[in-house]
Amino acid sequence: MLRIEKTTENHSEILSLFGEVDASNSVILDEAIQELVDGGSKSILIDGKNLEYISSAGLGVFMSYLEDFQENGISMKICNLVPRVFEVFKILGLDQLIPIYRDRAAAFAD
Repeated sequence: MLRIEKTTENHSEILSLFGEVDASNSVILDEAIQELVDGGSKSILIDGKNLEYISSAGLGVFMSYLEDFQENGISMKICNLVPRVFEVFKILGLDQLIPIYRDRAAAFAD
């Protein structure tokens, strides 16, 4: 099950993820990100503090936006990943494509 909370902090739109992102609910994450893009957001922070698991379908959502974000000057950062979720990003090399920070303070400082 996936729950997403949307907030704004330091001129960034924040999506806090709770639970798991898998093939059955990755569309919810995709729709949440697309809603921010359609709303004109230029800075998106994904807070994974309460994200317990992410599948390849969930990772695919992030990957699908990389080129569009670069072309449109949209910044996407991720923070607060638990070690096992961070390892999935790292194994697939997404930590080289998406800035990942230990916490919100570090993400906002960069």
